[in-house]
Amino acid sequence: MKPSQIFSAALILSASIVALSACQKQEGPMERAGKDLDKAVQSVGQQVEKAGDSIQDGAKGDKK
Repeated sequence: MKPSQIFSAALILSASIVALSACQKQEGPMERAGKDLDKAVQSVGQQVEKAGDSIQDGAKGDKK
C-alpha cells in the first residue's frame, strides 16, 4: 500500500470511530419510568427496614 492510501484509510477509520462514539442513545420514557420505580422501591425498602428495626428495639425495651 502506498503511504497516501494508508493515511486515507487511517483518516476514514478515525472519523468513523469518532462519529460512532458521539452517537449516544437517548433514554426513552419507559427507561426513565423504570429508573424512577427502582428509586421508589429502594426508598420503600429502606423505610421498611427502619420500621423493622424500631419494632425490634421496642420489643427489647431499647429506646433510641
